[in-house]
Amino acid sequence: MKKNLLLLFIYILLPLLAFNQAFERNLCKEKWQFKNTRETEWLKAKVPGTVHTDLLHLKKIPDPYLANNESVLQYLENENWDYRTNILITKAELDNEHIELVFEGLDTYAKVFVNDSLVLEANNMFRTWIIDIKKGLHVGKNTIYIQFESAVNKAKAEAAKLPYTLPGDEKVFVRKAQYQFGWDWGPRFVTCGIWKDVKLKFWNQAKINHIQFIQKSLTQELAQIQLNLEVNCSKKGLYNFQLFNTNSYLNLPSSNDTIIALEKGINRISLYTEIVNPKLWWTYNLGEQNLYNYSVVLSSTQKRLDSNIITFGLRTIELVQEKDSIGQSFYFKLNGVPIFAKGANYIPEDNFLPRVNLAKTKELIKNAKSANINMLRVWGGGVYASNDFYKLCNQNGILVWQDFMFACAMYPAENEFLANVSAEINDQIIRLRNNPSLAIWCGNNEIDEGWKNWGWQKQFKYSTADSAKIAEQYKTLFEIVIKNAVYDLDNSMFYWPSSPSIGWGRKESLIQGDAHYWGVWWGMEPFKTYEKKVGRFMSEYGFQGMPSVKTFKNMGALHLKEGQNVLDSTILKTHQKHPIGYKTIQTYMERDYWVPKTFENYVYVSQLLQAEGIKTAIEAHRRAMPYCMGSLYWQLNDCWPVTSWSSLDNNGNWKAAHYQVKQSFNDVLISFQEKEDSVLVYIVSDKLFDLKGNLNVNIFDFDGKTIFSDTVQTIVKSNTSSIYYYFDKSKLKGEFNLNNLVLSVSFKNENTMLNALHYFVKPKDLLLQKPSFVIGNLRGNQIEISSEKLTKNVYLYTNDDSIIFEENYFDLLPNEKKVIQLNKPLSSEILSKLKLKTLFDLK
Repeated sequence: MKKNLLLLFIYILLPLLAFNQAFERNLCKEKWQFKNTRETEWLKAKVPGTVHTDLLHLKKIPDPYLANNESVLQYLENENWDYRTNILITKAELDNEHIELVFEGLDTYAKVFVNDSLVLEANNMFRTWIIDIKKGLHVGKNTIYIQFESAVNKAKAEAAKLPYTLPGDEKVFVRKAQYQFGWDWGPRFVTCGIWKDVKLKFWNQAKINHIQFIQKSLTQELAQIQLNLEVNCSKKGLYNFQLFNTNSYLNLPSSNDTIIALEKGINRISLYTEIVNPKLWWTYNLGEQNLYNYSVVLSSTQKRLDSNIITFGLRTIELVQEKDSIGQSFYFKLNGVPIFAKGANYIPEDNFLPRVNLAKTKELIKNAKSANINMLRVWGGGVYASNDFYKLCNQNGILVWQDFMFACAMYPAENEFLANVSAEINDQIIRLRNNPSLAIWCGNNEIDEGWKNWGWQKQFKYSTADSAKIAEQYKTLFEIVIKNAVYDLDNSMFYWPSSPSIGWGRKESLIQGDAHYWGVWWGMEPFKTYEKKVGRFMSEYGFQGMPSVKTFKNMGALHLKEGQNVLDSTILKTHQKHPIGYKTIQTYMERDYWVPKTFENYVYVSQLLQAEGIKTAIEAHRRAMPYCMGSLYWQLNDCWPVTSWSSLDNNGNWKAAHYQVKQSFNDVLISFQEKEDSVLVYIVSDKLFDLKGNLNVNIFDFDGKTIFSDTVQTIVKSNTSSIYYYFDKSKLKGEFNLNNLVLSVSFKNENTMLNALHYFVKPKDLLLQKPSFVIGNLRGNQIEISSEKLTKNVYLYTNDDSIIFEENYFDLLPNEKKVIQLNKPLSSEILSKLKLKTLFDLK
């Protein structure tokens, strides 16, 4: 390892230090201040940051996420704010030919002054702003001053210019995270501030703006690589480009030297290299996540000027849409292998984005991978995710469906707005296109569906001319401008204009394209409807579940007056953004479960309810493979403490749904489909090889008595879904009570052990008996648990929040000894305080 690091220093880092090459200076650590424009007192600011988080840190406002503070803090969105800092510039720094001020993110309308000279007027949260400020600087103290105008006031002013109202209200006029204006799972906190890094870049003669990775050809023996560089040159001449493979330092880094003549201004050039015996990038469940790192070094005859490192993976990704007897397929093929996309929709991790750091995102991706997720959809009403997010997806083998940031509204796509969006789209494509995890670009979320199916024309009383104009602007933005940008800047990637392609109320939505199905939840249809409404690729569906009791306590929701129903508290209503969310949960709960009387038990059952709904949907989708080849539930995570569709609450706690997702997305799944007179036993396999083993089919009563038993030798075919057993329910008629029976099916060979249970009646109709638990501690980080009686939905918890159980909310067969893995050793003291909750406890 020391030798490797030494060679890295000698061949790559040392030459960079030996010359006056381009370098950057981070300005986030400077002494930033901010104030309300109407006031005179300057306050300490943190960059990156927001006005809300700075005011909270200074104890000028209460915690926005606590209690009902959301409504108290709405005045902040109407205020204007100023930021400033002083920076010292040395003579050596000023001697550089170019000094660029780089803002990676300004939120949103900002005028930037350097030493009282206006250098930038920003109007887009999603763009990177680069300004050469060399002429405005001097040796010594220099001042950067930023005036932020209220995005809400700016949006209202723009909206007033139109003779009609656009769906989506004022937020559609500003290029800013749309969810911050409020959503049916998120609060309204319209933020303001320097939300990403700010830095100075010093360079001379020429610099590398960006690099694009192009995979020209790929075989088992050879990969041919083209790297397209955009180079900004201020002095015409000959320049040397060196390409280093930095993956291994055991031998001297391989290097390609190329002399190229550059003109003054923007130059676009290409470098070429080959990789012998290339290693492919795969999703985590199909292979290794092989990544290659290359360094490009730019030099003149006298000195090294700039360098850039690019990371990429070698793989082929295709979206396959082929006509068939039913409609048209929609699935991804990775390295020639059709894959079933098992995933979720990702929303921003916080309403105050600068609080999202590498550790938080790393934990989120870890939790996604732990639940067997191989695709995440970056939803269009939030933000383009951080570089950390995509890097982690690359490293962990998770594909990304990438929306552009437009959702559930119509946008004024003309003139300055269109030019602004075009620059944003270019910025984001260039930033993200080299990630091997990137699977598809999508223009927007639910806008095509909204325009055609949600009654907007009637609601807003558009004239024929206005309706035609709005529709034409939609076409311009999503079918021309963005589409052309993708094909120009990332032409190897597929572009999909809108998700879904057809609305969920139309028959066609289930036979082609991707589908969002909301008949369950919004339409109040029963969970069984999921089994009928299966499309080719299900990119949205879901059901709400309440967060953990501790999350409710942290938000101040359980401080109630004596006798008050917790669900009637204004705090709980503040942290439930769906207008009839709790009513919907209650309606579904009454259908299938006993409705608990205590709040803690109500939270528990709401999570079981959510888990059952998600299980029904996922397994219906997977059983339908290859007709259906994708299942992305709504939603993975939350941006604040709330009752929502997430499987992970705002604190990262696993709801029962996340444990169920882990089981239902397992690479090999046993799943049941109950018919009127039979139960069909499916096995779904994502493995790329066949599995040979024994299929054991048993029916037990809740005391453990065997009612039926059969064993069949089975070969589970690779990458398929098939029926492997047919159970005739007529065998149970007469003397047996279905309320007291469970169907247990297991598949076993020397490497695989799977088990799944099926009940014949709803949970509220089960004749459960009081469990008698035996719990033991095995090898420190394992516990063994058993019960004499069948026990349903065993929930394990302790007062130590750092302890995570690998399985939870599980069922126990009578006298089954189940070993549960923990993330760390469990002390005897904690073991003695281990708590359990089961469905029987609700009776």
